[in-house]
Amino acid sequence: MSATFLGMPGSFPENSREAVQNSQLRFNLRKATHTIRDKRASVVGELPDWQELRAAGKAIKDHTLRNLDRYLIQLEAAVTEAGGTVHWARDAAEANRIVTDLVKATGETEVVKVKSMATQEIELNQALAEHGITAYETDLAELIVQLGDDFPSHILVPAIHRNRSEIREIFLDKMPHVSADLTDDPPALTEAARLHLRERFLRSKVAISGANFMVAETGTLVVLESEGNGRMCLTLPETLISVVGIEKLLPSWRDLEVFLQLLPRSSTGERMNPYTSMWTGAVEGQEFHLVLLDNGRTDVLADEVGRQALRCIRCSACLNVCPVYERAGGHAYGSVYPGPIGAILTPQLRGMSSELDASLPFASSLCGACYEACPVAIDIPEVLVDLRAKAPHAAAEKAGMKVAGWILNDHERLARAQRAATRVRKLVPKRLPGPLSAWTDTRDLPEIPEESFRDWWERNERA
Repeated sequence: MSATFLGMPGSFPENSREAVQNSQLRFNLRKATHTIRDKRASVVGELPDWQELRAAGKAIKDHTLRNLDRYLIQLEAAVTEAGGTVHWARDAAEANRIVTDLVKATGETEVVKVKSMATQEIELNQALAEHGITAYETDLAELIVQLGDDFPSHILVPAIHRNRSEIREIFLDKMPHVSADLTDDPPALTEAARLHLRERFLRSKVAISGANFMVAETGTLVVLESEGNGRMCLTLPETLISVVGIEKLLPSWRDLEVFLQLLPRSSTGERMNPYTSMWTGAVEGQEFHLVLLDNGRTDVLADEVGRQALRCIRCSACLNVCPVYERAGGHAYGSVYPGPIGAILTPQLRGMSSELDASLPFASSLCGACYEACPVAIDIPEVLVDLRAKAPHAAAEKAGMKVAGWILNDHERLARAQRAATRVRKLVPKRLPGPLSAWTDTRDLPEIPEESFRDWWERNERA
């Protein structure tokens, strides 16, 4: 996953400035996130045992991660026994090479895709394009993003930053055989997309998918979706390649039952998602390949605090309640994983060597709304604070706080520092120079008073 994903190498505050100043974008985000979270609150409120389900989801994920090596071996054996082929990818480059070689072996130059944030993480579409292979997204929102030469800004609704008038213009400009009379009425836009995608489904011989869950005991993969495109992608092509992060594993079918209640309610605000597709190994007339992706996940697993991010089931509930995401939008995070979960997952997967990734743990008010909404109880604020302490500039910050503590712990030192500050108050710039400029880029530097309160008090007491 490139550190300059989306072409945004700057820090989170720099990247978010445009969104914060765009009133239409803020309106789109607010309307969409509030609608989804209100639906979620309604269906979650119907379950008296929601907190017990949440605790069960957390416990199952924690158990799986503690025994991940054993369950991955069990999964590989089950998939292989069912006629599938399992490939192991240490990083993005290896995963892209495996998938590219598999597609090239079929002789095809086109693939259809469904439900795979992992392939966005490794930038698979770009890797395929370098070898003359075109990947077509089939999720409606992903299709909008792809046709608009855009980037996803939400885990569940990647085109959340677009309104229907903008979508109409994209379809008219980029979608072949679309009537010039196309309106921005949602049914009309959906019908245009359906006709466009049906042609892709019928002619494509290779499909690439992700998975919401993998069941170790049977080797079964599970995809939850709302449009039916997943069913088409998973059944029609002659070759199916699934790229899945190793953390998507569950031990048994009994465990899956818990998550089939948690995920729909937390993501789309539905009691049950419209389409649940499950497949085990290869079926008659289809070749199946499973690519198990690490790409930094074992490093995350080694972190005692940060490993809880691997419990994530990509529901996006944390995005829909986050006040920072609502104002800044998803593009500011510079990653396929935006919002609170992206602020803790991306720096762990990519490291914090870039300015952007080092700034992500600070893209939060630590209000805790994300933790309350998370269906697997990821304590995002806890991980954010832990990552802030590990950020590259944390050493300088600690040194500054040590100096401040030395001054503040002695009233005489504090008084001398205050008097010194008043003498140079006119020399202090409105914007601080060098590394300190990051502070004044997003905040006003308070004016230094002509006299400290301590000196004012002593002077007036004498009077």
